[in-house]
Amino acid sequence: MEAAVIYARMHGDLRVPFVFRVPAAEDAEAAGWPASLAGFPLGQWTADARRFYNRGDMEPERVAQLEKLGMVWSHADTAWAEALAAARGWAAQHGHLLAPLDAAYQGAAVGIWLKNARAAARKAQDIEQRRAEGLPVESSAGAMTRARREQLEEIDPSWCPVWPVTWQRCFHLVRQHLDTGQALPTTAGEVVRQGEDLGRWVTSVRVGWHQLTAVQQWMCEQILGIEPASEDEKPKPRTSQADKWAMHYAAAALSTVTHFPTIYMIGVTHFPTLTVTLPHGDGGCECTPTGRALTRCSPMFI
Repeated sequence: MEAAVIYARMHGDLRVPFVFRVPAAEDAEAAGWPASLAGFPLGQWTADARRFYNRGDMEPERVAQLEKLGMVWSHADTAWAEALAAARGWAAQHGHLLAPLDAAYQGAAVGIWLKNARAAARKAQDIEQRRAEGLPVESSAGAMTRARREQLEEIDPSWCPVWPVTWQRCFHLVRQHLDTGQALPTTAGEVVRQGEDLGRWVTSVRVGWHQLTAVQQWMCEQILGIEPASEDEKPKPRTSQADKWAMHYAAAALSTVTHFPTIYMIGVTHFPTLTVTLPHGDGGCECTPTGRALTRCSPMFI
């Protein structure tokens, strides 16, 4: 136990590598270890302590002592603690835990880890919902524990939104922007934060207001002061290919009546409002829908 106390004082925890031994006698005191512990296999001792704990053979007093020193009882817990520390560091730099997929902190892939953590949290929520409704639950494997969810919520309560993370990240960045006393960005390229075009996002929210949930609409209106776009502000809907074809066909029909009594070209046929590339070959264009339609405009087309 003495070796564990010294190691925790030196390193801040008891994540001791299995192969770790206290330095030999001639080096122990120089490294801060008493000569009486020289060569002690602390890594193996720590692994044995984990095994006793997992079997339930460790006294509660000893468990409390080791946990106070920073003991981690499993490799999975160790990996979680390290990833959580990286996530906390990233959030401290950026002000939130809504990291993009490629986000990293000191070499740790925080974005990918958070993506997997959200999937585990949502599975846990689904299981809780099924149990509340009295429905069977096949397996809880891969579901996040409540304790771990609370750890992430302490960093950022909005870390796992029900809508896309990108939307929540832009919302948070716009709110931060407004908190500095700045005006609401409404033009694309006007304000860019952490790679996000806030003006473009605000515009998309206003134009796509009907696609938001009631909660999102309330958040945007009451917190950010965003209002839905009027009908005059909304962009005109794009013309579909079918509608474009109908307009071009009508133009072709009108052109044959008013300007071109006979349409008579193979290859590229030009109309005042229409350009159509046609297949080459004897009678080839009549076999296509375009060819048949244009043939109805003028039998001499082919």
